Amino acid sequence: MITAEMVKELRERTGAGMMDCKKALSETNGDMEKAVDFLREKGLAAAAKKASRVASEGLVEAYIHGAGRIGVLLEVNCETDFVAKTDGFKALVRDIAMQIAAANPTYVTRQEVPEEILNHEREILRAQALNEGKPAHIVEKMIEGRLEKFYKEACLLEQPFIKDSDKTITQLITASVAKIGENISVRRFTRYHLGEGIEKKANDFAAEVMAAVKK
Repeated sequence: MITAEMVKELRERTGAGMMDCKKALSETNGDMEKAVDFLREKGLAAAAKKASRVASEGLVEAYIHGAGRIGVLLEVNCETDFVAKTDGFKALVRDIAMQIAAANPTYVTRQEVPEEILNHEREILRAQALNEGKPAHIVEKMIEGRLEKFYKEACLLEQPFIKDSDKTITQLITASVAKIGENISVRRFTRYHLGEGIEKKANDFAAEVMAAVKK
């Protein structure tokens, strides 16, 4: 059976159209690797041909938002310095930096999520499902389904693009790979939020109130 998730994965890996991906999976009895090869042979997998090439050039983007309240440092790699200097690549990097500022991902990919974090999420989701009165035999399936939502919130490449929620960041990058003609990858990022992690002392608040009263 060809599922929507299988079609989605193939689209993200190859950049091919939805119907082409569905046909490729049907022709190969759902074998993902053979489906990728099928699309490449048909000339439809523009991005897949470039995915294995080394991307060591690129840009480090600094993006500041909200009058200095949120800042992002982002490294996106491509294959050549020439492409790194093009307007198309710069626009892509800028869009990804804006995505990070707005959507606050924690990881680049789902593969980066530590196992202990996943186990903690599973325990929370298991408790939620049981508290909802769900039968024990379907709880595990529910957990895996709900983990997909966690990945879409926590992992940059799986988030819906803020400028077009019909596509993910992976699909945005895949489209750029097909257009630019080089492998592109997000290597790392850091997001800063002014005051994040600082616990304001109670006497600071009191001092602020007293100062306001004296005015």
